[in-house]
Amino acid sequence: MTKAIDQKPSLTRRKTLKTLGAGALAASVGCYVQAQSSAPIKVGFQVHRTGIGAAYGRWYDRTTQAAVAKINAEGGINGRPLEIVAEDDGTDPKRGAEVVEKFATQHGCDIAFGTLFSHVVFGSSPRAGELKLPYFVVSEGHHVASGKLNRYTLQPGITDVKSQVQAMAPYVAETLGKKVTMIYPDFAFGHDHRDYFSAALEAQGGEVIAKIAIPPTETSFTKYFPKIPRDTEVIYHVMVGPAVLTFVKEMGEFFGPSKPQIFGFIDSLEAVDLSSPGLEFLEDTYFWEGHPRYAQANQTEYDKTYRAAVGVDNNGASISDPKDVSTYAHMFGCWETLHIVKAGMEAADYQGPGDRSKLIEAVEAMTDMPASDAHPQGAKVFNGRTHQVFGHQYISRVEGGKLVLAHTTSIEDTLYEDEVDYTTQSF
Repeated sequence: MTKAIDQKPSLTRRKTLKTLGAGALAASVGCYVQAQSSAPIKVGFQVHRTGIGAAYGRWYDRTTQAAVAKINAEGGINGRPLEIVAEDDGTDPKRGAEVVEKFATQHGCDIAFGTLFSHVVFGSSPRAGELKLPYFVVSEGHHVASGKLNRYTLQPGITDVKSQVQAMAPYVAETLGKKVTMIYPDFAFGHDHRDYFSAALEAQGGEVIAKIAIPPTETSFTKYFPKIPRDTEVIYHVMVGPAVLTFVKEMGEFFGPSKPQIFGFIDSLEAVDLSSPGLEFLEDTYFWEGHPRYAQANQTEYDKTYRAAVGVDNNGASISDPKDVSTYAHMFGCWETLHIVKAGMEAADYQGPGDRSKLIEAVEAMTDMPASDAHPQGAKVFNGRTHQVFGHQYISRVEGGKLVLAHTTSIEDTLYEDEVDYTTQSF
């Protein structure tokens, strides 16, 4: 530049400053682009730190942090690190919507992620849609695939209740009995079980002869057990929340040694040590598990790698504290969902919020997800039209105080007809 000025002495000082300014601007733009390309991708983590989902929230957090550490150690996403921005939603729908808004308007997050309890998803999803914030839930409820939500809400890392109970019903009817009493929490998650298991059991020639709904705030359950009909062959229970240990103990005290067959969803005992006093009567009963808590004889290398990363031993408890039992049947969904986000962002060449619709379209285009370090729970098939993933389900039996795998369903067992096509909705 000095040489050019010497060659053209008529160049005014004003023009020189203008030229210098343009050069400085170009340099600053270059730095800005570089800063943008290496800036973290912000994931708004809607976590149940308090409220009835707190035990899940703690392990969802541990799993999320482990997944982020792995992804960042492998180079992040498109060369950018993942950064978790966590907010407690109190396991409350109203707070959930407020948290989603904070992610979008205060924290500048690229996506929202992590919600478990279905009533919180219902409360939060409309706001995510209004804010055009991709909302990746790890919830199990049929709310996504039912078409009740919106194109910005996806559940690609964990299966839903409808597919789970549809796959379980044949085993229950053929192995345990056909006359079933259901005990479930009186909110959306429990209602999904009530409706879809009833239909699935009837398709197997069985019948739900009683449906007992329990308020989610209940702390004692003895008064409900006399409502169980005498000709019940199987009790199907799917209670959740901090009072589940009380529920199981009181059920044992009520029935004593003459209990009917019992089939539960492990939600009732997530984060609960099976050797806890009062749980002895669960011996020989059955549980659905999304991912077997105890390392099984056929354990995969993927499960071994995942357990080590999240700090869980072969009994499903924290390596640092054997009494700190994980929510192993659900928390894998956080790990797998973040790996799906990574794959989606890389396929979409995601650069920032302007590419959110491209990210959703990239995930919608996914189908087969083979078992791998990214998918340690097992192979899956994603349905981009319904925004729901389908995978293997596991039935375990309590033997010697441990959960031993008794049956694994096929993915085909879990499939059902589409109820929505989100890809036809505009962004």
